[in-house]
Amino acid sequence: MTYQHKWIDGSPVDLPVGKVVCVGRNYAEHARELGNEVPTEPVLFMKPATALCSLDAPLVIPRNQGAVHHEVEMVVLIGAPLRDASEEDAKKAIVGYGIGLDLTLRDVQDRLKAGGLPWERAKAFDGSAPVSGMIDARGVSTRQNLDVMLDVNDAVRQYGHTGQMLFPTFPLVAEISRHFTLMPGDLVFTGTPKGVGPLEVGDRLAIRLGNFLVTRTEVV
Repeated sequence: MTYQHKWIDGSPVDLPVGKVVCVGRNYAEHARELGNEVPTEPVLFMKPATALCSLDAPLVIPRNQGAVHHEVEMVVLIGAPLRDASEEDAKKAIVGYGIGLDLTLRDVQDRLKAGGLPWERAKAFDGSAPVSGMIDARGVSTRQNLDVMLDVNDAVRQYGHTGQMLFPTFPLVAEISRHFTLMPGDLVFTGTPKGVGPLEVGDRLAIRLGNFLVTRTEVV
């Protein structure tokens, strides 16, 4: 099924589907839990549009490739071109907020990292970026910290909030635009809090962003 951006009520967002820019290690405790150094600048990588799928559908995970880890993240939808942007420009260009999972083939990633090789096989596979419908940015107060949560089988697996981000949203998007031009329809996955771990077939997930959004799905 072809992915299309949509609002939380299911109506389509009138934007093309672009690239996904992801931010690694944006929560210090997550960096530490994987034995990584806490970064002094954003760790950036990308996923293609083919990685996107809807969190409203059952979550299909790869088989026979080792552990598939969940990484729950706040996601922002870009609505205007950004290049060498200011923080204010970045704020104005964000048209929606959502929640997503950066699915990671952890055993594959560990092997690639050990060999000094790129991560794409572990991070950019088809269906590796399931994402919710979007909340209109005009309805989201960015003056408060937004909870980022994942429950697995009714137990909290990941919990953090946007105030813990090493690189906050608007400076982060501005910094990304100094390296990659962001276009309308691009998504930015802003990083995951601690608690990442493997998914299993049959797991029931509840994915939450603040008081705005709860999405439920099941792993198949």
